[in-house]
Amino acid sequence: MTTTAPTSIPTPAARAGGSDFAVLSRRITSEGLMERRPAYYLARMGVVALMFLGGWTAFFLIGSSWWQLVTAAFLAVAFTQVALIAHDLAHRQVFRTKRPSAISGRIAGNLAVGMSYGWWVEKHTRHHNNPNHDDLDPDVAPEVLIWATGSALGRRGLKGFVTRHQAGLFFPLLTLLAVDLKVSSVKALRGGVVKRPLLESALLVLHAAGYLTALLIVLPPLPAAGFLLLHQALFGVYLGMTFAPNHKGMPHPTGDEDFLRKQVLTSRNVHGGRLTDAALGGLNYQIEHHLFPGMPTPNLRKAQPIVQAYCAEIGVAYEQTSLVTSYRQALRHLHEVGAPARAEHAAR
Repeated sequence: MTTTAPTSIPTPAARAGGSDFAVLSRRITSEGLMERRPAYYLARMGVVALMFLGGWTAFFLIGSSWWQLVTAAFLAVAFTQVALIAHDLAHRQVFRTKRPSAISGRIAGNLAVGMSYGWWVEKHTRHHNNPNHDDLDPDVAPEVLIWATGSALGRRGLKGFVTRHQAGLFFPLLTLLAVDLKVSSVKALRGGVVKRPLLESALLVLHAAGYLTALLIVLPPLPAAGFLLLHQALFGVYLGMTFAPNHKGMPHPTGDEDFLRKQVLTSRNVHGGRLTDAALGGLNYQIEHHLFPGMPTPNLRKAQPIVQAYCAEIGVAYEQTSLVTSYRQALRHLHEVGAPARAEHAAR
């Protein structure tokens, strides 16, 4: 272990001034690491499209068979890879301008995987602006899981049970993530959060209609239900596992930190080879991604040693660990946060 956009996420370089980040930004820019990589994205998007279309082609060719559960697992991987492409589109890593990024993002998010792209962009923008901030980052808001000790007390019933045992329930709860994304998308569309609600709603309806029609045409009711449950559960687990190592268990800022420290100290990198890069969609370089969200994914690996060396130069802790250790740290944090709730329950 060793110790910047969605369509509306601000570019930190524009507001860096004479900060420590400005020095780092000049070094990164001088290496050409902010330049677009169209050939990479053409190849990556082509491979992901082949996975997605190939999975559904196999689904129709196999027909009525319990072997479709294998197809469900493969499509869970394909759906997650499509979602990771949507992430890069939102950060304008693929296209420089808003329109093609938004069009492609809605196709990938709403139509392909059934999640509101506009809702996710708004949510992800707030996360990037204030990562791990107890009040401002929606990713650590006290909902099913509790990431701040102060929110763990006073929860009763099922919520209290989950809080007391949340470390052990973390991975099982990820099986519900895909459903939660769909529910949150519908709520956002109904609540006026999304800029193009009619378009996004229509795309979500097309996704749901196409998905369910395909299942009911090809499979009898019981195998269709099994496919749906396994596919959505594995999709949620894989998607959740790509984001869990990045910030969970890292410090929660006070709000007084400068941009560089706010992004670096709250983030964790996961080291590994090309397979790790592909599996996590480049999110394993979370520190570099948060500092430079518009940087194309393949350039993050090249930026990593520059950023790490600079952090050592200015005395800023830089966290990098293995994938397994990152999950262990996140689970340990969940267990520690739940301790007051366990003590409160035992004292009743």
